[in-house]
Amino acid sequence: MLIDKYITQVLDNFPKSDNIWKYEDGCVLIGCAYLYQATKEERYKQFVLDYLDQFIAEDGTIKGYDISKYNLDNINSGKVLFNAYSWTGEEKYKNAIEVLMEQIRKQPRTKSGSFWHKAIYPDQVWLDGLYMALPFYMMYETKFNNMKNYNDIIDQFVAARKFLFDKEKELYYHGCDESKTIFWADKETGRSANFWIRALGWYLMALTDVLSEMNEMVFEQYVILEELLREGVKGILKYQDPASKMFYQVIDHPEVPGNYLETSGSTMISYAILKGCSLGALLKEKYLSSGVEIFESIVNNRLREEDGTIKLTGICSVAGLGPESDTRRDGSILYYLSEPIVEDDRKGIGALMMTYAQIKMLHK
Repeated sequence: MLIDKYITQVLDNFPKSDNIWKYEDGCVLIGCAYLYQATKEERYKQFVLDYLDQFIAEDGTIKGYDISKYNLDNINSGKVLFNAYSWTGEEKYKNAIEVLMEQIRKQPRTKSGSFWHKAIYPDQVWLDGLYMALPFYMMYETKFNNMKNYNDIIDQFVAARKFLFDKEKELYYHGCDESKTIFWADKETGRSANFWIRALGWYLMALTDVLSEMNEMVFEQYVILEELLREGVKGILKYQDPASKMFYQVIDHPEVPGNYLETSGSTMISYAILKGCSLGALLKEKYLSSGVEIFESIVNNRLREEDGTIKLTGICSVAGLGPESDTRRDGSILYYLSEPIVEDDRKGIGALMMTYAQIKMLHK
């Protein structure tokens, strides 16, 4: 299959480390960990271990990581440290987990109790950050801390719904500033102005990944996240393009010139639906076919082979909100459509690998 050939191509040609601990690489590492779970092919496990060994010292020090930035993105790659520790038993991976947990413990918070997205974004919560940090936090609480801080994790999802969810549109805004002072924030609600597809993808993946790491016996908390997932999926599917089965970069404005069907966010939605079905949080009879058809559309239409090289196309390079020094990033429709559309971005690659692993596990 073309996707198998593509994944092999990606891993065989993955760039050497530039000594920066970054979340984009983490997306590919997580994809490898899931594919190892689904296939038991050693190459996926070995890729993760080889990558980590470039960064993790025996005492758990992480090359290229700086806690003082309090950047939730920097937590994402740490999710595979739990896999590495389970596979090898080597204490350096557990030590590195503790290094990242020290950031979780000290992360600045909004008045409502949610993590700031980064130190340079005071009082701001972004959907991206829920995915970057909360599954890692849940893994730690379940495996190493006797579930003591489950309430803290659940409360942050509940706060996100309070501050970011639009009940009429049934969608989540990209971010909010609880102080309502940053230039892009609505002066009454603190919300950003629009609904960005990849932010919505990050959010749904955060829910499914936290659910998968949570002890189901804590029933009252578990069902809160299940209900949020069902609500989120139901809302997003209202905006699915009927022909391609994908979703637009600015999801609720397909009519705007320059808007396009975006690959990474669409793939993340497929992943969340498939994993939600696997967990039993979503009814397979109702949602499984939607998750599969999104995935198949992306494989059929966005993986393109030319002269023996395969590319994953149609990916938004990056998008964000502010800071004050970057007023271009104002959350407007035109802003989201101005960011470069690229090929083979690791956020898209990682999401594709994660989703393919879900397909394989469901087939089992």
